[in-house]
Amino acid sequence: MKPARSQRPLEYPYTWDQFAHGEWACAHIQTRLDEWLPRMFGYHMLKLGGLSCELVSGHCNIQHQVCIDKLNPLRNVESENYDLPFVDKAFDVCVLANQLDYSDDPHRLLREIDRVIIDDGYLVITGVNPSSIMGIGRLIPWRKNRMPWNGRMFTPLRVRDWLGVLNYEIVELSCFGLIPATQHRTCGVWFENACSGLLPAIGSLYFIVARKRTYPLKPIKPEWKMRKRLSPVSVNYRTGSGDV
Repeated sequence: MKPARSQRPLEYPYTWDQFAHGEWACAHIQTRLDEWLPRMFGYHMLKLGGLSCELVSGHCNIQHQVCIDKLNPLRNVESENYDLPFVDKAFDVCVLANQLDYSDDPHRLLREIDRVIIDDGYLVITGVNPSSIMGIGRLIPWRKNRMPWNGRMFTPLRVRDWLGVLNYEIVELSCFGLIPATQHRTCGVWFENACSGLLPAIGSLYFIVARKRTYPLKPIKPEWKMRKRLSPVSVNYRTGSGDV
């Protein structure tokens, strides 16, 4: 298993147009995001990265939304992902679309996101499944320098383990998009429905919804109790001739 931290410089994506089959991937992620956003409530939402900024979230109950990126024109804040300019526990929901694959230190990125999410807040993560047909395409030599094959592509189960270390409860983990189909979408939908049993293992994209859980410290009471000191039973003795 390759280490999470990397010294290799990575090209940071800021729009879906840079991706091969980017429109197809964005549409699939948007469909699942539309199912979950109406269930989330709060005051502030964070959309981290240019790919997250381009996802539509206007139908969400959270009205104040902050988009962070360096190059995407939809951003309203420009900042480093590892040093977000917000106080602790500032956001109720964070959307991280296909950004872990292009992070040289994903552990640090998740810890920084965890810092700004409130207790019981939601974290939505998407990415490319390396075990899928689309992920295996990175073995083709002329694709190594193109997105998304130039990314690191962590498996969804590995991302789930990272979130478990940070005390996140996995609410949903699903894979979808068996074969990228941009021209013949009707055939692609039919093929995915026919092979729906294989999607959890070899779906091209994964979608994770996790909820931050905080367990309060509770003092453990001792089970033992102090034994009462034994004392002799007092007995009245009557002596003398007047005893009856």
